[in-house]
Amino acid sequence: MTQDTLPPLRTSFLRGCRASLPFVLVILPFGLLFGATATEAGFNMLEVLGFSFLVIAGASQFTALQLMSDQASTIMVIITSLAVNLRMAMYSASLAPYLGRAPRWQHALIAYFLVDQVYAVSVADYETHPQETLSHKLAVYAGAAFAVVPFWYISTVAGAVLGRTIPPEFALDFAIPITFLAMIAPALRTFAHVAAALVSVTVSLLLAFLPVGSGLLVAASCAMVTGAQVEKWQTRRRAR
Repeated sequence: MTQDTLPPLRTSFLRGCRASLPFVLVILPFGLLFGATATEAGFNMLEVLGFSFLVIAGASQFTALQLMSDQASTIMVIITSLAVNLRMAMYSASLAPYLGRAPRWQHALIAYFLVDQVYAVSVADYETHPQETLSHKLAVYAGAAFAVVPFWYISTVAGAVLGRTIPPEFALDFAIPITFLAMIAPALRTFAHVAAALVSVTVSLLLAFLPVGSGLLVAASCAMVTGAQVEKWQTRRRAR
């Protein structure tokens, strides 16, 4: 595909939006749950808003909220939240080949809007449309973020406002595992991906007794090594 035949940037932006829209179905209850939980823990509206706008990472927000409710030290809250969010470092490394040439000010925006759903949609699109330019890739990323992030803010505020009025039978916490299943399942396209996922699940369960989710970090490392080794083995096998 030549430069003249590339789609307009608006098309790439809308493509990112469309691909992210299904995640809204789980982001809304996820945000509602956080807003309600934070309110019950004693946070006021400004604190809930600040939490979501500044951190913008559901898993680490819930982790920090739990630790703060348990009167953990500030250092422990920060370290544990960073540990939970270490997957973002892996996301960044994965995005670097596609977006690394962007200006520094765009790097800052990319980092801020780097959430699980935006990453999953963007990488999948980049692999499907490898011929597109950096501008098109940034447009896809912006579209994915535009369709997801505002709903996180809105649902968090709604959860904080509604608070205890949300019936427990709604079981909003279902959104957390469903979100990750929706992101991971389409990515399991090769034997290396499946092997990495199986190792990750197995090691996570075996190390579930470790404190503050540290077992997840070990599981992620083992999964990456497994995926790399399986790909290397498959490459050698095809070479023969």
